[in-house]
Amino acid sequence: MRTPMNANIYAILPIKNLLQEDDDSCSDYGSRDKPGTALGRTVPDGNVLFPDIFHTDHLLFYERFKAYQDYILADCKASEVKEFTAEYLEKVLEPSGWQAIWRTNVFEVLVEVVDVEYSALKAVVQLSEPFLCESRVSTFTSECVQELLELKERQIPLQELWVVYDESGEFDQTALAVEHVRFFYQCIWRTWDEEEEDDFDYFVRCVEPRLRLHYDILEQRVPSGLVADYQNLLSQCEELYRKFLNVRNSISSSDSDSEVENVSMVEGLRLYEKIEHLKQKLKLIENPLLRYVFGYQKYSGFQAKGLRPMGTKMTHVVSSTVTASLLQSLIRDKLCPESCGEELEIQTAGACVSLVTASPCSVVTLGSENFGLDKCYGMPDDIVIEKRGKGDNFVDCTGANIRISSLKLVQHDAVEGILNVHRGKTTLENCVLQCETTGVTVRTSAELVMKNSDLYGAKGAGVEIYPGSTCTLLDNGIHHCKEGILIKNFLDEHYDIPKITMVNNMIHNNGGYGVVLVKPTMPSDVKDASAEITKGNTQPTQSVDGTACVEGFRQEGAPECVTDELDLYDQAAISEQTEGNYEIANELGATSAKKSQMHKKRLSELGITEADDNLMSQEMFVSIVGNQFKWNGKGSFGTFLF
Repeated sequence: MRTPMNANIYAILPIKNLLQEDDDSCSDYGSRDKPGTALGRTVPDGNVLFPDIFHTDHLLFYERFKAYQDYILADCKASEVKEFTAEYLEKVLEPSGWQAIWRTNVFEVLVEVVDVEYSALKAVVQLSEPFLCESRVSTFTSECVQELLELKERQIPLQELWVVYDESGEFDQTALAVEHVRFFYQCIWRTWDEEEEDDFDYFVRCVEPRLRLHYDILEQRVPSGLVADYQNLLSQCEELYRKFLNVRNSISSSDSDSEVENVSMVEGLRLYEKIEHLKQKLKLIENPLLRYVFGYQKYSGFQAKGLRPMGTKMTHVVSSTVTASLLQSLIRDKLCPESCGEELEIQTAGACVSLVTASPCSVVTLGSENFGLDKCYGMPDDIVIEKRGKGDNFVDCTGANIRISSLKLVQHDAVEGILNVHRGKTTLENCVLQCETTGVTVRTSAELVMKNSDLYGAKGAGVEIYPGSTCTLLDNGIHHCKEGILIKNFLDEHYDIPKITMVNNMIHNNGGYGVVLVKPTMPSDVKDASAEITKGNTQPTQSVDGTACVEGFRQEGAPECVTDELDLYDQAAISEQTEGNYEIANELGATSAKKSQMHKKRLSELGITEADDNLMSQEMFVSIVGNQFKWNGKGSFGTFLF
């Protein structure tokens, strides 16, 4: 059933402050009690003296959200979008009497609207007098424009029109309506949307997440790498969809059952599968709940600079002052155990860490500066490195062997995690990490050793472990994050199993789970095998956008849905902390076993009948013992299925 349009159509005007005083003339928006326009004006770019146009492309998120939800799309299906939009335009769009600038990639020309074809979302136009046109082609004349208009039957898509400013206020709704149509078809609509299933609310499933992503990008809340990935995926999908339509049309126009048509059908199926795969990736990025869970592969351009000319190691002492006792402690605790007779060079830097050292053998990037931190020595509360201002990167590690100790890293206004280990080995010891987005990320083939450190405040996971990485966590505190530790999917045939060591960590007060394993939904037979190894799991308790669900393990509070198999742990009389370690170890073991089965199957398909049973076990986690899980919102361990 369609939702009726609100009679007060002026409610879609972007009124910034309904309580503003009558003498407030600073706002671009007026009061509807006053005569005249409520919208601002802007001067068109270019050399031609076009009249001013309405300034409508600056609308806020909630203004567009309300317009699409309450007045334009309501509860329509994907196949009804054009119909609902036409009904909206009939109520608010002036049918004639207004001017607009018609903009294309080649030219801009001033036209006058004489009628509107609402069902086609087009305006019937004629050239204004005097003729005003700006073109990138010098030979483009009024006769050329007239000829083009005749070919188009003088009907121009509304999204190609920018309404000329009128201070009377008569065309405010017209300008806003055209802006809503233009924004929708440029930023929200996808050419394949109409072929989506009609059993869901189009606004909820497509419009809202895409609108939120658009404004998250505008407000720099999404990493630039993820934005680039999204745009690339979108371009790929659009190109493949065009090819798919061509193939489908060629099949539908042919009546013969020829070999060529059969080949076309196979090609069409291949394209369809690729398109569906890309569409799923786009939906993951559009969904704010899944965007950072699945993330993106960030290919960093940062490279280690290699060995120093003299081949010596460098220790950077970061302190506002260097005292004799500090140097004595440094030599006793840090240099002597590791120098092994080698000559070490020491450089000092002030607490502001603005120094860029020469030729570091290990590169850490803070903002836009590259400098070496083989080792840092001091007290975390005394040595603080803060990131301020917009930007993707805080600390990026790419060196072969980096050691950072006794530092406090603080994020402000960030869009990326606090520390990324892209390649090589990075050791964090006695550090404090005050996060804002995600915490520490260990990329594929990289290694992290984190000891005696405190990490908190991440809006995503405190530690993200990628497939094929090595992560050792010893005696750390990870708390007050959305998730404690997130282990990303490694079931894909291209990924290796991560090597994970977790010993004596305190993981507490996180909003979700202490540890989350992300993996694709398994076939029923694999689920049954997994259930035998990891008894105690509940049924899926949460579904997000139809693409993923969370499978929880032994809730720490009062569970909503818990099976009787949980009594198995009570029979063992083990503590909550030990139980959490048991669950993690066994679930990783089950997933590793599945990976091993997949590996053997691939070898069998290649004609290799004997597979090394130790191949996978050698790469499985090393040790998960002695960790404590307390007061995590959803429990100690969960599996995120997608």
